[in-house]
Amino acid sequence: MTKNKSKRSADPHAEREASRYETPLPSRELILSTMSDQGIPLSVEQLYLLLDISDAEREIFNRRLNAMEREGQIMRNRKGALCIADKLDLIAGTVIGHPDGFGFLKPDDKTKLNGEDLFLSPKEMSQVMHGDRVMVRMSGLDRRGRPEGKIVEVLERRTQRLVGRVIRSSGVTIVAAEDKRINQDILIPYHLDMDAKAGQVVMVELTEQPSPHAQPMGKVVEILGNYADSGMEIEIALRKHNLPYEFSAEAVKLAESYPRLVQEADYKGRIDCREMPLITIDGETARDFDDAVYCEPQGKGWRLVVAIADVSFYVKPKDALDKCAFERGNSVYFPRRVIPMLPEALSNGLCSLNPDVERLCMICDMQVDGAGVVKQYKFYPSVMRSQARMTYTKVYEILQNPQGELAQEYAWLMPHLQHLYSVYQLMLAQREKRGAIEFESSETIMIFNDQGKIDRIEPSTRNEAHKLIEECMLAANVCAADFLKEHEHPALYRIHEGPTPEKLEALRTFMGEFGFGVGGGDSPHAKDYGKLISRIKDRPDAQLLQTVLLRSMQQAVYSPDNVGHFGLAYEAYAHFTSPIRRYPDLLIHRAIKAVLHGDKYKAGDWSELGIHCSMTERRADDATRDVTNWLKCFYMQDKIGDVFEGTVAGVTSFGLFVALDGVYVEGLLHVTELGNDYFHYDKARHEMAGERTGVRYRLGDRMTIKVVRVDLETARIDFALVTKTAAIGEEADVATSEASVKVKARAGDKPPVKSNVRFEGKFGNKPKSVAGEKSEPRAKKAPSKQSPSEQSLFSKTKPSSKPKSSSKPTVSKPRVTKAKKVAKKTTKRKGTSKS
Repeated sequence: MTKNKSKRSADPHAEREASRYETPLPSRELILSTMSDQGIPLSVEQLYLLLDISDAEREIFNRRLNAMEREGQIMRNRKGALCIADKLDLIAGTVIGHPDGFGFLKPDDKTKLNGEDLFLSPKEMSQVMHGDRVMVRMSGLDRRGRPEGKIVEVLERRTQRLVGRVIRSSGVTIVAAEDKRINQDILIPYHLDMDAKAGQVVMVELTEQPSPHAQPMGKVVEILGNYADSGMEIEIALRKHNLPYEFSAEAVKLAESYPRLVQEADYKGRIDCREMPLITIDGETARDFDDAVYCEPQGKGWRLVVAIADVSFYVKPKDALDKCAFERGNSVYFPRRVIPMLPEALSNGLCSLNPDVERLCMICDMQVDGAGVVKQYKFYPSVMRSQARMTYTKVYEILQNPQGELAQEYAWLMPHLQHLYSVYQLMLAQREKRGAIEFESSETIMIFNDQGKIDRIEPSTRNEAHKLIEECMLAANVCAADFLKEHEHPALYRIHEGPTPEKLEALRTFMGEFGFGVGGGDSPHAKDYGKLISRIKDRPDAQLLQTVLLRSMQQAVYSPDNVGHFGLAYEAYAHFTSPIRRYPDLLIHRAIKAVLHGDKYKAGDWSELGIHCSMTERRADDATRDVTNWLKCFYMQDKIGDVFEGTVAGVTSFGLFVALDGVYVEGLLHVTELGNDYFHYDKARHEMAGERTGVRYRLGDRMTIKVVRVDLETARIDFALVTKTAAIGEEADVATSEASVKVKARAGDKPPVKSNVRFEGKFGNKPKSVAGEKSEPRAKKAPSKQSPSEQSLFSKTKPSSKPKSSSKPTVSKPRVTKAKKVAKKTTKRKGTSKS
């Protein structure tokens, strides 16, 4: 026993375990090491003895073993003994379903299979659902030469409830899942269907999971309504993507227990900035204001003050509000509806920097020199009083027309706005000098009618006022990252790595065909990208080259390991400016306060926090993309027969994605419809080439298409190809075949990211896109102050099956139409409640 005690005390991760748990246990690493040293499968009782687990520790130790089993580190054999999974040549991972019935295993260990996914046949997929965690053994290669696996054990069933549509046939009721990656229909016993009618959307709770010999069964627990009901697309997206949309009773009670106004007792320990002329600058429809700014001359430079709502004062670690905020990870901004991270009593009330009321805040007070460089900064808690609630439109008008009527109305504010603008111009020069990447991109806004459907889609513009606020927020975020880094305090950084070697090689090959090179050797800097962008920006094929550049970069994520931000060209970067709507910002506030108090904020496993927050961000993006695509499909219903110009926005092995002018709808032109030829996909060249005819379709090519069919239930739109208007740098070329195009939507293929992607999406407003990020600085409500730089770039998606080909109508004289221009204008709101 002494030897075992010695072994446990020698646990290399003992300090980590002690910091996390009141009763530290042997670390997972020590457990695996002990099992490996024994060289044979071990019973739980043997592990108790080997690791000196006391009777009082056995229950919690068993929970650790169960967790290790769920995560595929160990597994039980038929005799109940524990085995190390790696020694059994098994691969643990997550199942990725495909609408056609097959699937893939995404290994937990990215080093296995050279980073590739493992193919799972329809037979294997019949016993699991998309998202399940399994142990798989490689069984050989499929007919296409891909590594294929056989499921050995299901580690975790992650689908317990799902949303779908009721189908009745021959007296049998089934529910078809809205998530088409779940290929199995759910069988509903007649007495468990809540009398749901065919076609209605329902929530189902699974009573039996799928197996090799039986399909899954369930019971209807909620009837949501009919498929085309107003707002149904959002209700479906919430449930399909498992987005938390209801606060716990405890969280609501806690939020409403706070007084509506800040109490004087709360001023203690804070610097009083109520007389400072801080103002908020947001969109017209914003309701939650989490940042305010002020600037004044100071010596040969400037003093820039950024005040951020002190959410951490009200949301304490581990309380009911914190648990809800962590679970959500961020607010989700749908068209016409917001799912907030915090209850409205805080998000629109106590934490919102509303005008003419006292509010608690955290201030980043910066000294900026005459060149626009932040020389010094300090953080401190404060109490403030916003002097004005300004909008981007008003500020831009005042700055552009300083003698105008609006400028005279806000004469008292003019000097402050001019000071802010002066600092902005200096910082903008530093941004260019630093080499931050900026891609030109177009933003769009949906205009809704009284029925809550899209009436038209219009391009949106971002003015100098947006960019001014963006630079202020970027500066504060950089200071926050630097502050925690200098004090060696753990933090969640916003990181964006440079291109992978594979993507870099592909980029150089592609650019080489156009006579361009990518500098920087094996590790290019953002400046190298910036130089290339400046060289191509005036070319007719600039959009093509820019899109390829954009897709060569990785996705921005949250991580405690600071590797810098490639796109923004920062050595350290964090999110500090939007704690009302992003959980990582709240963590950064707590960490900064801990350092100011000479303490350390123990948030737990920072790596796990980074993974979770990155996941919730992607989840929100996926959900809002689903809703947007469905609304666009609904919008196209009355446009059958209309002809539109479009651009090839993506090329894949299964066809071309085409973005339509004027209506901003994107669809898929399937390879089988390109013409009577064998077409070959060239990934490096981003093109599809006909073997016999030599016809080539490339990213950026222009086309004319005709809308021939719209199917709302499957969220598909079929186009017929009228002409290939022109290829980049070529004369117009007429194509002779018709084609079928499917708009990417909930049930369909996800097209590759297009050049006019809205980088921060719901999380911000972006005029330009800075590489690798959703927009940055100001992670804010819908139209917000984010730089297009900061988007979590592109997630890899597997294409679904080809769409069913529709009948091909005779194409008569094409008439190009524009979207109808009637409607009531309604924009995405920044608030945290339904509009």
